[in-house]
Amino acid sequence: MPEGHSVHRLARQFSDVFSDRRLAVSSPQGRFADGAALLDGRILVGTVAHGKHLFLHFDHGLVLHVHLGLYGAWDFGGDATFRGASSIGAPRKMGEREVYDDGPPAGAEQADAAENQGAFGYTGPPAPVGAVRVRLAGDHGWADLRGATTCHAITEEEADAVLGRLGPDPLRNVPGDKAGFVAGVRARKTPLAALLMDQKVIAGVGNVYRAELLFRQGLHPWLPGRSLEPGAAGQLWDDTVAMMSDGVRDGRIITTPPRYWTDPGAGLPAPEESHFVYRRQGLECRDCGTPVALAELAARKLFWCPTCQRGS
Repeated sequence: MPEGHSVHRLARQFSDVFSDRRLAVSSPQGRFADGAALLDGRILVGTVAHGKHLFLHFDHGLVLHVHLGLYGAWDFGGDATFRGASSIGAPRKMGEREVYDDGPPAGAEQADAAENQGAFGYTGPPAPVGAVRVRLAGDHGWADLRGATTCHAITEEEADAVLGRLGPDPLRNVPGDKAGFVAGVRARKTPLAALLMDQKVIAGVGNVYRAELLFRQGLHPWLPGRSLEPGAAGQLWDDTVAMMSDGVRDGRIITTPPRYWTDPGAGLPAPEESHFVYRRQGLECRDCGTPVALAELAARKLFWCPTCQRGS
């Protein structure tokens, strides 16, 4: 599932390429036809990311609310003025892939079509490929949504209600968020590894960030939240802010510093050098040599070092 940094990159991209533009909104697949009709022809006036939720605000008070879930992704394309990533979404399938594979990203056909149209003059988006739930199209480009768990046209009040159910977002980090996170964690006896995945406690953290944060802070995954000292809880928040901000900048989750990379001068590390413990079960810990452990918690895989992660 795309983690919070990808959704914030989405919000920034929508703002860059569609803000204050009147958009044609359609549902080629048909499943969002009623919602598309409510948004079609309206002007995009704001984009908000909070955790894993994206809110696109239109000028008549309605909001396109999207949660990508496990398989959702947006593809983008357009003319030479339409800048940004070609695809952002489900990391194992398409777009900005924190877990790499050898297949082309979904939307490659659209990207090729966009390049060809750029050579002959932009004439609008190509025919939809696959099950496109929503298409947004402006004068200079388009965005196609596939596979999202949530895709609704809602009111501003309903959007506020969704936000009210979510915990603080480290990438927004407004005053009071850190204190709210510390209080929320220390009020629970639930293991830290579960609390970090609870979107009501902290919004945007997924399985990769969870594993890497606990390792970097030397915290045992099963340590009850109420056992964490206030200072340690504050450090955990600060490291989350820093790590996810790096993810927004890089378009990838990279949690190891350059001293762990084979070629620090090359820019970003190879995927296999990007993490301390995530998906490294059985391999030696980069710091102590202990084999990285794999466990299951709340039906999700958890990666951790039994030697380095003893602290409280």
